[in-house]
Amino acid sequence: MKKTGKLDYLEMPATGGTLDNVKAFYSTAFSWSFTDYGPSYSAYDEGLEGGFYSEAGDTTPKPLPVLYSENLEETLAAVEDAGGKIVKPIFSFPGGRRFHFTDPAGNELAVWGE
Repeated sequence: MKKTGKLDYLEMPATGGTLDNVKAFYSTAFSWSFTDYGPSYSAYDEGLEGGFYSEAGDTTPKPLPVLYSENLEETLAAVEDAGGKIVKPIFSFPGGRRFHFTDPAGNELAVWGE
């Protein structure tokens, strides 16, 4: 069951290699399977859902923990009230909406909702 604040997804860059090389590594080493969403994104579901992306674009160049929210606007307000800095306001993506923030230590996380 999805609950606000629970770690729900982990995105990781494939920019140090290629998306195909990264998928081959995890498939061979750990028997992971993937679902491709276009040429630059491939998702996995191996105990924790996540995905690898190969285009740097405006994405973070390190792993991005993604939390879930039942009410995105309320969670955004709570993050700001607690001292988090919003680095990407709420935007839509295939599957829902999300925003990115940094915590007081400078770690970037995202929060998504349906």
